[in-house]
Amino acid sequence: MRIYTKKGDDGTTGLFYGGRVSKADLGPEAYGTVDEAVSLLGLARASCTEESMAAEILRVQRELFVVAAELATAPDRRDQLVDGTSRTTADMVESLEGAIDRVVDEVGMPTEFIVPGGNELAASLDVARTVVRRAERRAVAYAAEGGLDGSEVVRYLNRLADYLYMLARAAESEWTPSRTKED
Repeated sequence: MRIYTKKGDDGTTGLFYGGRVSKADLGPEAYGTVDEAVSLLGLARASCTEESMAAEILRVQRELFVVAAELATAPDRRDQLVDGTSRTTADMVESLEGAIDRVVDEVGMPTEFIVPGGNELAASLDVARTVVRRAERRAVAYAAEGGLDGSEVVRYLNRLADYLYMLARAAESEWTPSRTKED
């Protein structure tokens, strides 16, 4: 088996559950940006020395696969998506909100503008956050085109960027995440 198929040589890409679209369409642009964020979070995780923080970053990476799967599905095939596996859910958004609240409670909100680069992990998380914000903008454009009716993708990406911001602040303070059974 070969990694290359040559099917994309014409500028199209295959979608989850079938169909092909231009690689320049809003859906592939959005899920490609999510893929970039997953890779940057991998870089952050690789620089993480705290096991619980690394596990938290890995959890987010896996959730972004769910987001990407939803973005990579044609609107007329979204009925085939499975909650939490290939469809982003309100529970995923609420879980992020709980995680954000815990970090804020334990680390506190910054009281001034933060210049990224306090340490390697925090800087990597900040770069990943900016890419998640770009993915969010791409998803908003795709949603405006009708590609995400009834979807939680935009809300999830919005919360995730906030969470990554707070994780970066936590990484600067050497905080370690604690999980609750609600998560």
